[in-house]
Formats: sequence, C-alpha cells, structure tokens
Amino acid sequence: MRFDVLTLFPDMFEGVLAHSILKRAQAAGQLEVHLHDIRTYSTDKHHTVDDTPYGGGAGMVLKVDVLAAALDAIQAQPEVSQIPKECRRSILMCPQGTTFTQPLAQKAAEDYDQITLICGHYEGYDERIRSLVDSEVSIGNYVLTGGELPAMILIDAITRLKPEVLAEGSPEEESFSIFDENGTPLVEYPHYTRPLEFRGEKVPDVLTSGHHAEIKKWRLEQAKLRTTKLNESPLSHI
Repeated sequence: MRFDVLTLFPDMFEGVLAHSILKRAQAAGQLEVHLHDIRTYSTDKHHTVDDTPYGGGAGMVLKVDVLAAALDAIQAQPEVSQIPKECRRSILMCPQGTTFTQPLAQKAAEDYDQITLICGHYEGYDERIRSLVDSEVSIGNYVLTGGELPAMILIDAITRLKPEVLAEGSPEEESFSIFDENGTPLVEYPHYTRPLEFRGEKVPDVLTSGHHAEIKKWRLEQAKLRTTKLNESPLSHI
C-alpha cells in the first residue's frame, strides 16, 4: 500500500510513522508513505501556496494552481503511474466530505494500492480544487486547523486492514467489524486479563468457564449493550 501525502507540514507525520503497526508495516514492505511539501510546487520566489479569498473574509485560501501542479507531479511518478488507475485514489481531507467509517476503511484497503491525501487549511480550499480529486473525506463533524491529523487517521485505519499487517483474525473482532443478527455494526465487547479480581471487581465467570459458545453469546450481548448505550446520548459521554 502506498500513500502520497500533500501537506504544508510534513514533519507532523514523523512521530506517527515511526512507531507501532505503521513502523512494522513499513519495515516489512507492506506500507510506503511519501510526504510532499506543497510549497515545493509553488513557482514564485516566496513559495506562496495560499492567498486572500475573493469577496473578502477571514483566513487564507489554498491555491488551485499549486495543488494541481502537485497532483500532476505525483501521478507522473513512474512508481505511481504504473499502478492501474482504478487502483489509485486522490482524497481531499475536509469537513464537508463523506464521514470516514470502518466500512470505508475496509473498501479502501480492498480496492486501492495507492492513495493521495491532500492536507491543506481545513476550511480554506479554492473550490476548484474539489474538481481535481476523486473524493472528499471528513473524520467527523468538527473543524480542525489542517488536514494532517485526518490523513494520519486514514493511513492508520486503512493500513491495518491490509492482508498480513495484523495477526490473522484481529480486524474481524473489533468495533464496527462486529455485527448483530440484523447486520447492524456494533462496538467491541469488554476484555479482561489478569488479575482475576481487582479492587472488588471480578472477571465475569463466563470468561473463565471454558464454554466457547457461551463466551461468544456473552460477548455479542455485551457488544449490543455497549452500542445501545453509546447511541443513547452522545453528548453525555464527554
């Protein structure tokens, strides 16, 4: 899996890519992340990448000509251009996009071998940039300073679903990959490990019973209860 990330702040990705699953995936050749500084594609001496908005208003707007040059350069690279077009995707990180979900992460992991992520000012794109990309994605109904954090989330969520990145079976037992009898996605059930009892709270007996059918039934029931509670009043959970 290859990610090309267009960003004004490439250094932000260093810590995330240097640890845990993403680090191991890169070392194993299962993941490539190429960071591209958007300023590199500006043609003026000041490396200008944004400008004031027509019609007035606060903030700055990322320039369409700079982004177009950057996208063209990435797609022209031999390592990218040799990948079939149907296996490539360009995604604009923005709050107006489709909300990112586990099914979307699964689809991306299955369908694409190369994804370009555009991280600009989160609320400041020239509208014409939208015509240059395949899709727009948001990680939630809130506004961030830039698209870097959402891009990191997509890289992590998609990479871990690629074959052999995680231990076999791991992704199938996670939140939003568990389903009830109606096909509704559920959050994950509770987990316990040693000690058997801690501060008066004991591990549920069913988990130490050795009855796998009963354990499976209990876990599904707990996942349903957690999902119902989560959906009752989201604002009360923060």
